Amino acid sequence: MPAAHRPGLQITPGVLIPEAELSWRFSRSSGPGGQGVNTSDSRVELSWDVARSATLSPPQRERLRAFLGDRLIDGVLTVAASEHRAQLQNRDAARARLAALIAAGLRPPPTARRATKPTRGSKERRVTAKKQRGDVKRLRQRPHD
Repeated sequence: MPAAHRPGLQITPGVLIPEAELSWRFSRSSGPGGQGVNTSDSRVELSWDVARSATLSPPQRERLRAFLGDRLIDGVLTVAASEHRAQLQNRDAARARLAALIAAGLRPPPTARRATKPTRGSKERRVTAKKQRGDVKRLRQRPHD
C-alpha cells in the first residue's frame, strides 16, 4: 500500500501515529543525479511533534524525550531521506526511519545487572593460577646461594 493511503504510522502493536500528526516537507536533493536533481523535489523531511502528540501516554512521552535528547527541536522530531531518486521511495524510507527511532525510544530500558559474588571454586582457581605463575617466574631467576 502506498505511503499516502496508510491510516497512520504503526510503531508498535499498541502505538499508531495518525497521519494528521505527521508533517511532510519536500525539497531538491543534493549530489549527482543529472537533470532530474535540479527539477524534482525528491528529498523528504518527515516531522512529528512528540510534545503535543495525543498518541503517547505521559510515561512514554518522557521516555522518548530522554532517549531522543538533542534530536528534538522544540519537541519536534524531524527525519530526512534523500537516498533514492524517487520521492515515493524517500517517503517510505523516512517513514521507516521515524518508526525505527520511535520504537527504539519507547523500548523499556534493560534490567540492571545484579552483582554476584565469585564462587569459592573460582577464588581457589585464581589463587592456584597466581601461585603457579609465581613459581614459573621464580624458576627463571638465578639460583640464590
